[in-house]
Amino acid sequence: MAAPPPALRRLLLLLLFSLLLLASVAAAAAAPAAEEEEFTEELLLRPLPDRKALAHFHFRSSASPSAAAAGRHHHVFPKAIAQLVQQFHISELELSFTQGRWNYEQWGGYDPMSTNYAKPPGVELWAAFDLPLDEIDATWKNLTHTLSGLFCASINFLESSTAFSAPRWGFKLNEGNLRYGALPREAVCTENLTPWLKLLPCRDKAGIASLLYRPSIYKGYYHSQKLKLTSSQSFGIIIDQTLTVVLQPDTFRGQQLHSTDGQLQPSWSMKDLFNRKLSGKCRVSKSSRVFLEIENDIVDKSGTEASSTNELFVLSTAPDRVLKELNNMDAQSSSLYEYDVSNYNNDKPLDVGITWKLPLIWSCTPAPYHANRFLMGSGNERGSIALSFRSTNLHKQLFGSSNDCSIKAVVFQVVPWYVKVYYHSLQIFIDGNSKAISEVVEKIHVTPSEDKHLPGTLEMLLRLPCSMESATLSLDFDKGFLHIDEYPPDANQGFDIPSALVTFPEFNSSRSYPEGDTLFVSPLLQTFKEDGVVKSYTEVLLVPLTTPDFSMPYNVITFTCTVLALYFGSLLNALRRRIGEEERELKKAAAKRGLIPLLIAKLRGKKVDPPPQGSSPTSLLSTKLLLKVVFVAVVAVSLHYLSNS
Repeated sequence: MAAPPPALRRLLLLLLFSLLLLASVAAAAAAPAAEEEEFTEELLLRPLPDRKALAHFHFRSSASPSAAAAGRHHHVFPKAIAQLVQQFHISELELSFTQGRWNYEQWGGYDPMSTNYAKPPGVELWAAFDLPLDEIDATWKNLTHTLSGLFCASINFLESSTAFSAPRWGFKLNEGNLRYGALPREAVCTENLTPWLKLLPCRDKAGIASLLYRPSIYKGYYHSQKLKLTSSQSFGIIIDQTLTVVLQPDTFRGQQLHSTDGQLQPSWSMKDLFNRKLSGKCRVSKSSRVFLEIENDIVDKSGTEASSTNELFVLSTAPDRVLKELNNMDAQSSSLYEYDVSNYNNDKPLDVGITWKLPLIWSCTPAPYHANRFLMGSGNERGSIALSFRSTNLHKQLFGSSNDCSIKAVVFQVVPWYVKVYYHSLQIFIDGNSKAISEVVEKIHVTPSEDKHLPGTLEMLLRLPCSMESATLSLDFDKGFLHIDEYPPDANQGFDIPSALVTFPEFNSSRSYPEGDTLFVSPLLQTFKEDGVVKSYTEVLLVPLTTPDFSMPYNVITFTCTVLALYFGSLLNALRRRIGEEERELKKAAAKRGLIPLLIAKLRGKKVDPPPQGSSPTSLLSTKLLLKVVFVAVVAVSLHYLSNS
């Protein structure tokens, strides 16, 4: 074979050199892009006083401003979220799917977990946009449809103007660019968890997310998955994906322990809670840690410093580090036992657990007031909404026993348009005594509802005296009427009023822990340090409305169609019937003496002439065959009747 000419060889060498140069440039450009995106995974475990266990999964994905630019390839950061931010100009967004209600009395109300991750039942969505005010409503509607398809949920129901509101300062201080909506009846299942896991680089195949065993997660008492998004030109996009579950440890597999006054404290481990152990970290995660949180009230009762072994409990695995809260002078503080997941693998899996040595009863610090909401009245015409506060005397632990002080409380409530609230009927009772509104209400903002257009919004700043033991606020309302097309399929179940949010701006639930690694800050501990105002969500109210008899349209349609069918059938029969032709046809059929014409003549009641004497035996056979057919039909009908009876 002849060698290629020199010109062709030079061209091939130049092409090869260009390809190598492009590959090196692409690799050099991809390396900084990969470094500009980070992913961390963390898990927090905590025993609860009522024999349950709390598990909080925290995943953070971040992209720098250059990595979050439109059209860039993402290595770790989910591309769908980056496109969402670019398309709708979102500065902040929070979406939560919750099943069950957080128990503020048993599980605590004055800690970062209850403040930041306790959410109302159903779906809650709020978003702040970096757009002109006249474009926000249209952008919100498009956003709800996008999120509905992304998370396989009915979030698109929030597109209607009757389903979302624009709070001023009661929910979150903003400049009019925030929209809020809630769907209390939205069911939460694996269809919502699967797309949520797809946003993780390792999904649930490796790392801490591999502990998300579906039967264990969804059999818990409380389940809340949340996605919080923050976008800025200075730090890029940050996504915090959290999953908070409250589980009942399996006391049959775990060791049954002591009891005191009927309170049992079972031992548990990750194997008991999630039916599996942790075999290692996600390969692309920058950090993978597991924390076990023990309240200092328990540690103090043990009589020793925070350690993995003391008089009250023993940890199944020795921690890598113990973190004590820096400012433990508050009402409730805790210690963290830290485990680095990168030190474990398939041959040496991590199974964090706790075994109790002695019986123990403790309690979590509640919020300053227990807030509850309920309905008053009866009938389908009118009623009242009542919001009650019960003091927990937390101010005595924080500020002393002085009763001359006052406590601020902010109430945020969204009411559907068909619940017509009379805001001028507000009544306030403190310790059973009626009080003037000016004595308690310091600031109020009301957005009245509009029929089939806007929901009602109430934002109210209260100043409650510290000496108060209980307070009740009531509002009267009338029940509206809906069009038949506006009723849901289960209208007789009632209609839901979303949970009210009660905020205590003077109480901060933040916690600070020392960081051993100065080059890396734990995202979970960083959220604990943030200024977290104490919040509490109330119950969802179920309001029965007057519902029509949905079977009546069906009955009317059926009856009308039957009458019309009989009328038009008889009319057409009378108009189209030709008696002379029918008689001639019957005579011809009788002359033929066939089986079918004879049967038709019998059914029509026509007189059939007897066959002539010289008729052929075929006519006799036809008559016998007809009798046999009639006999068989009668026998079949009789057997069918007897079998049914």
